[in-house]
Amino acid sequence: MNKVFREEKKFLISIAEFRSTAGRLEKVMMQDSHNGTHGYMIRSLYFDTPYDTDYFEKLAGIELRRKVRLRCYDPTQNFAMLEMKQKQGSRQLKRSLRVSREDAKRLIDGDYSVLLRYQEPFAAEIYGLMQTRAYIPRTIVQYNRKAFIAKENKIRVTFDNRIVATESCFDLFSERLNMNPVLDPYNVVLEVKFNGFLLNYIQSMINCIDKSELSVSKYVLARQNAYQSHL
Repeated sequence: MNKVFREEKKFLISIAEFRSTAGRLEKVMMQDSHNGTHGYMIRSLYFDTPYDTDYFEKLAGIELRRKVRLRCYDPTQNFAMLEMKQKQGSRQLKRSLRVSREDAKRLIDGDYSVLLRYQEPFAAEIYGLMQTRAYIPRTIVQYNRKAFIAKENKIRVTFDNRIVATESCFDLFSERLNMNPVLDPYNVVLEVKFNGFLLNYIQSMINCIDKSELSVSKYVLARQNAYQSHL
């Protein structure tokens, strides 16, 4: 199991701001090994209760809240990451458990008992949560990410664009998902993730972006799009 406890700041920026900021960062930070030329794909299947409890708690700004998701980086890969993010004040606790492709499919189908085969205590905890609160798949969100890393303080700066989603199919590993945009394609979500404090040279680069912090998550963007389409 992986465990990360850090602060996260989000900003909505333009494509032009993304290119200029990324150009400055790549001179002083390491690029994520998965970046390639144009970044890498992330696809997440989010679960929620039948009453969309996590969604509405996020909208209400509840201090202690969570998100549960399955994540993959390639629909052909043989595993997925089962993750739970918990908001605790200004910080986020993210725990991840690697599950096989077959077990991920069973989770999507509502069979949470597969988690009892894993030895990590987190597996039993998330099994209890998903079982008692009757979590079900709600939406798949996919986007392209370019990431930069500073090892000194476990800092990650990420740029996410081409954010699309679907609620018509929950096959995380499908290579033919029919997805719809949930954010203007000329906008980019900048996320700054750090443990404790930001290094000055990174803080100064981020300060060059004259934007307010963004509180809406990609999950909320996807669900809002669906809710509005039903009005």
